Amino acid sequence: MAIIDLANPTRFLSLVSRVLPWLALATALVFAAGLYLAMNAPDDYQQGATVKIMFIHVPAAWLGMMGWGVMTVAALGTLVWRHPLADVAGKAAAPIGAAFTLICLVTGSLWGRPTWGTYWVWDARLTSVLVLFLLYLGMLALYWTAEDPARSSRAAAILALVGAVNIPIIKFSVEWWNTLHQPASILRTGGSAIDPSLLWPLLTMALAFTLLFFTLHFAAMRNEILRRRVRSMQMMQAQKFAGAEA
Repeated sequence: MAIIDLANPTRFLSLVSRVLPWLALATALVFAAGLYLAMNAPDDYQQGATVKIMFIHVPAAWLGMMGWGVMTVAALGTLVWRHPLADVAGKAAAPIGAAFTLICLVTGSLWGRPTWGTYWVWDARLTSVLVLFLLYLGMLALYWTAEDPARSSRAAAILALVGAVNIPIIKFSVEWWNTLHQPASILRTGGSAIDPSLLWPLLTMALAFTLLFFTLHFAAMRNEILRRRVRSMQMMQAQKFAGAEA
């Protein structure tokens, strides 16, 4: 099957029906491995056991940003290429990305209390992630409250493109400004600053969370396609009855 064939919702649903069970199984297996490694990882010499919040916080932060990246690509598909599944992909990614961003904020606050002595500071990294979460809420409001789906998809696509400016701000905020948040520890010049005993559990959990994201995203896209089909059938039936009464 060529990639272009996936523009057909029926073919996409057929692919998802075959892939989703295997993707869910892979997610469960990698999560089991990640949790095993995380529970057996040593405590940090400074932060103690609280460092293990990292195994949830860091993947959630990555996927919060990746979710908006998916929505940005979907927005281009909606506005530029008119791809029939682009709006479906963007709408499906919005609540998932919002959930991961919220997890990032909550776990970051719980990690910050013993590390910084406070749950929250208005530094560049934390504030820009909070802005990302508010943008997600705005995106959800556009999708859930608009009466015209076509207008809401265009407005959501524009918001996704505008909000994409915040992603590099989140990424480079610790380098551009003085913040309490630590700088990049994994992807940096000179190699990772994290000990392998903590790095491997973190990477495994990151992979597990990524697989979970795509599992949820494909399932949400499938549900959205089916919901739109039901809505189309209901509208056709309503028009049929209206025509019969006239």
